[in-house]
Amino acid sequence: MAQTHPAPAEIAAAARSLGRPVQADQAASLADYLGQLVKWNKKMNLVGPSDWRTIFDTLVVDSLYLADFLDGLDLAGEPLCLDLGAGAGLPGIPLRVLWTRGDYWLVESRDKRATFMSSATGRLGLTGTNVYHGRAEDALCRLADRGQHATADLILSRAFMPWPALLDFVRPMLRPRGTVVILANTPPPEEAELPPGWSLGDVASYPVAGKTRYFWSLRPA
Repeated sequence: MAQTHPAPAEIAAAARSLGRPVQADQAASLADYLGQLVKWNKKMNLVGPSDWRTIFDTLVVDSLYLADFLDGLDLAGEPLCLDLGAGAGLPGIPLRVLWTRGDYWLVESRDKRATFMSSATGRLGLTGTNVYHGRAEDALCRLADRGQHATADLILSRAFMPWPALLDFVRPMLRPRGTVVILANTPPPEEAELPPGWSLGDVASYPVAGKTRYFWSLRPA
C-alpha cells in the first residue's frame, strides 16, 4: 500500500534532489498539505495521482520553481495576487508555503475544491492566503467590498482557459503595470503572435518528470 502521509524529512530530501532545498518548517507544511490532499482525494477525486510522491513529482514541483520565478519579477512590494482556477491548491498552496509576499487569493468555482482549499489553508495558517469560492469574474468585486484594491498586481493561470482568451478575460482585472504568469507545457508565443497591447516578459523552463514546462510572464504594453 502506498504511503499516504510523507514525513517532513522525505519532502526535504525530494526538494534537495531537485536543487530546490526548503527549510524545515516549509517541509513540515508541505508534508501536511500532501497528507491532507491524499486523504481528501480518496473521497473527492481532487487530482489524478493517488500517492503523495507522484503528486509531489508532477504537481508540487511547479511551486518550487515558481517561487524563484516570482522573486525575479518586478512586482509591487506587497502584491495583490489572483490564482484563477486554483483547483486543489496547485500551485497556489505549496507556493504560499515558500513565497509569502502580498495578499494571495485562490479563486475556484467548484464546491469540493474550494472546500478542500479552505480546510488546507486554515490548517496550515498560511499568511495572507485566502480562498474565494465563486466565479473568477466576480472575485475582484468581493475584494472591493472588503475595501481592497479593485485590480490585481499579479494573476496566475494554470490551464484556466486558453491563453489568448485568458489575456482578454483578465485585462480589466489587472493594474496598468500588472503581470500575468501562465504555467504552460509549451514555449511562449512569439511577440508578434500576442494580442495587441501585450508584451512578453520573463520566461523560464524547468524539468518535470522527464518533460519540460514553462512560465510565461506577460504585461499590458
